[in-house]
Amino acid sequence: MCGIVGAVAQRNVVPVLLEGLRRLEYRGYDSAGIAVLNGTHGAASCGVLRRLRSTGRVAELAKLADQQGLSGTLGIAHTRWATHGAPSERNAHPHVSGGVSVVHNGIIENHDEMRRKLQAKGYEFASDTDTEVIAHLVHSHLAAGGTLFGAVRRSVAELVGAYAIAVVTETDASCLVVARMGAPLLLGLGAGENFAASDASALVQVTQRVIYLEEGDCAELSLSGVRVLDAKGNAVERPVHVSQLTSEAVELGPYRHFMQKEIFEQPGAVAATLEMVTNAHALSPRLFGVEADKIFAQIDGVLILACGTSYHAGMVARYWIEAMAGIPCTVEIASEYRYRESVPNPNALVITVSQSGETADTIAALNHAKSLGHKFCLTICNAPESALVRASELRFLTRAGPEIGVASTKAFTTQLAALVLLAMVLARLRGRLSAERERELIGALRHLPSALSHVLQIEDAIKVWAVKFAERQHALFLGRGIHYPIAMEGALKLKEISYIHAEAYPAGELKHGPLALVDRNMPVVAIAPQDALLEKLKSNLQEVRVRGGELYVLADQGSRIDAADGLHVIRLTDHAGVLSPILHTIPLQLLAYHAALRRGTDVDKPRNLAKSVTVE
Repeated sequence: MCGIVGAVAQRNVVPVLLEGLRRLEYRGYDSAGIAVLNGTHGAASCGVLRRLRSTGRVAELAKLADQQGLSGTLGIAHTRWATHGAPSERNAHPHVSGGVSVVHNGIIENHDEMRRKLQAKGYEFASDTDTEVIAHLVHSHLAAGGTLFGAVRRSVAELVGAYAIAVVTETDASCLVVARMGAPLLLGLGAGENFAASDASALVQVTQRVIYLEEGDCAELSLSGVRVLDAKGNAVERPVHVSQLTSEAVELGPYRHFMQKEIFEQPGAVAATLEMVTNAHALSPRLFGVEADKIFAQIDGVLILACGTSYHAGMVARYWIEAMAGIPCTVEIASEYRYRESVPNPNALVITVSQSGETADTIAALNHAKSLGHKFCLTICNAPESALVRASELRFLTRAGPEIGVASTKAFTTQLAALVLLAMVLARLRGRLSAERERELIGALRHLPSALSHVLQIEDAIKVWAVKFAERQHALFLGRGIHYPIAMEGALKLKEISYIHAEAYPAGELKHGPLALVDRNMPVVAIAPQDALLEKLKSNLQEVRVRGGELYVLADQGSRIDAADGLHVIRLTDHAGVLSPILHTIPLQLLAYHAALRRGTDVDKPRNLAKSVTVE
């Protein structure tokens, strides 16, 4: 779970590489490094490799580069989230072997075997990483003769695992070589200069013309262009896409943190996601792909595969799909699904949910489902050229825009918007959604961005709660029915960025164990919409009050829950019906954000975490 960037140009690429790293830092921030060469271009030319590495953030590396006057016309750079080897300068990328330098995102599963083979050849290892074997392996093949492109291709053929790599060598300062398998990598095309990166945000400063590499691709980048070979060694032309990403989309603007910015971008992100339906009178299955009519007519079940926040979105979707469409729905944690003996239903629709579309566990889970005979796949994702999107016959793009903060916010609410659309489409196809009810729900979707904007106005009230939360070490979150997964998401957000231990429970489960934790030092957050379970929830809240617990209740306007000593209430909007979970997400995000601010944690880059989990 790292970020890589590379460049070949006639100008100094160090500022380009460092800016790329800044935009990729959400992918890892244990350490950072850069390696550059200077040389004449055209025919192969030699250069002198200069490498700088530092622990901590990209800003430290940039300061070091400035102090040492680092410059070069060819280079690679890396920001790291540690997997093999503790965060340290010796483990930071780029790794070097006899003038060959490499950066890597992913995990090499056979690194122990490769390490032994390379040590037998006389190679000495200076780090604890799996990546260093790539540098030595490329060097060994290059020393045997041929080009860097050929050496990299022969090297990756020996690797087992997931990787996106970029490689340069002192013996040829005219090009860099990249390869990918199981980790994202794209090329950026400039005018007389070319680039590579883990995602488009790293290159928005220099180009919007990008090529997304396929699994097994290996590419050579020079001033004159790019050359791509597929996994079989065949020359291929990958399509050029014009990225819609802008520099403004990945800048903070007036906000203090990206998480805060992304929380407040949710009305617009949801509006963009729903743009194709809010002016319609009826929903079309083709929102999910040209084959959706045919596929949806054949399914008799739904299997949702996801991790983390996306898993919580899937849990909400189960309530919608079963209640609205009457279709059995199972939700699996992707990292667990393929390690148990499940009972496959080939007629079930497999839905993968992911912000990045590159989540390693979810990709592996989808491949496992296919191996069991599942033939209908739909991906709900925020990245149009991601691995999950390419692997699925059906897809829905959430249009959340870039999400830089590690703790997901607008990706979650746009996933929920997409999933409620899916439930409505499936219900309509099965005759369970009348035309009148369909128009009513479309009207509610049309109003949803405005309702989200209204809920954001409670921020000042949430700040008051955050003062007390910042002093606590533990918290409980309660919800009933479809709001229980929202309570889980609220607990996750608080854990992720404030480091306060938090757990979520269905409110009815309090008396089955968690109530033992309740005392005056245990804040209890409850989601209290004015739905059919409200009276049941009130009884659960009373169980907390009589035991001295401090209650923080998020209620609808008509919930008839009044503030009192030990009972704090914030009212949102009128009850939003099936869309209520989306609205109740917002205050929980704000609570986590402001509690983290009070505690002085790094909101956008919480310890031990990274944004795109591209390793298992």
